[in-house]
Amino acid sequence: MEYNFILKYQIDHGEDEGNSIAERLGAGGCDDALLGLGQPGRIALNFCRQAKSAENALLSALADVKKALPDAILIEAAPDYVGLSDVADSVGVSRQNLRKLMLQHHASFPVPVHEGKAVMWHLSDMLQWLQQKMSYKVSESDLQLAQVTKQINLAKALSQVNKELLKDMKSLII
Repeated sequence: MEYNFILKYQIDHGEDEGNSIAERLGAGGCDDALLGLGQPGRIALNFCRQAKSAENALLSALADVKKALPDAILIEAAPDYVGLSDVADSVGVSRQNLRKLMLQHHASFPVPVHEGKAVMWHLSDMLQWLQQKMSYKVSESDLQLAQVTKQINLAKALSQVNKELLKDMKSLII
């Protein structure tokens, strides 16, 4: 099966403007990714990877990038953090329709991961809710991909948590 996802990294690519980075990534097994160099010190790799599962696709891509660019720091795996418009596009409905569902079903609607000027959810939470509660047709591969990218981003965030503080907070935040 083919999986499309993005891995964003912080790197130090100096003066080469990405030429050697592209060569190293290609030689390291990332020849199925488009390289984006839009912001200094950042790269985005848009993968189109064949694999048996979303987990295999993402983990093999992470390993290939680590091999090619050992000092690169993962910023985010996508698709994961989304707004209503992103979710609406993903399932083929309007943003207004999704907002109406959110207001009508506020008790069961997924809890956002960020509320502010922009409200963000994990895509997997939204897709599962739409599938289970609203009987929307959701691609199983899209759902699996969203679940794995969420786990990668959560694992990355968890690696930065003070373990002692986490023990004290666990019963308060879950």
